[in-house]
Parts: sequence; C-alpha cells; structure tokens
Amino acid sequence: MYAIIETGGKQYPAAPGEEIKIERLDGEIGSTVEFTNVLAVSQDDGAMLSGPDVKSAKVTATIAAHGRGTKIIVYKFKRRKHYRRKQGHRQDFTQVKIDQIVV
Repeated sequence: MYAIIETGGKQYPAAPGEEIKIERLDGEIGSTVEFTNVLAVSQDDGAMLSGPDVKSAKVTATIAAHGRGTKIIVYKFKRRKHYRRKQGHRQDFTQVKIDQIVV
C-alpha cells in the first residue's frame, strides 16, 4: 500500500515504514505530522483510489531529521559583455518516516 501526498508544492510517494525527504516543515524531531492532502492511494489488491474516494484519507508521519541538501551552483553568464554571476544554494529539507496510511 502506498499513497501520493502533496506538501510544499510537490508530490511524493509514501509507503508505511519508508523515509522520505520533503520540503522543510516546522516541528521538533520526534513529533508527528499529519498530511491530509492525499491525491491517490494504491491498495494491496491493486486498486487505485483517487479524487473524491480519498477525501477522508490521511498519512501520519514522524519527523526524523532536518537538514540541508547538496550545494548547487547557479551561474549567470552573458557572452562578450563581461557579465558573470556565481551563486551557491542549499535547499532545506525535513526527513520524515511514514507511520501509517488511513483511508
């Protein structure tokens, strides 16, 4: 069984017992988080529920860690104009462990 949840403007597949990295959430490590914006749920028998069928579905998870991703380099360049801008960026994330999916 797995579910597709939406948080932070992105969609993530979530299965019980799995750890996923999502956009940064406020909360202490060890506290529980509830995701009510569930887009689809796949059940063990292969049936896929979506739309109004999963309106009451929710996914509960525990915050495992907070961190920052790997550095990416943003480089702007215009040829023949002596224009160069170099900037680094590290995205904040929260790692959550999925506890259960309730349909």
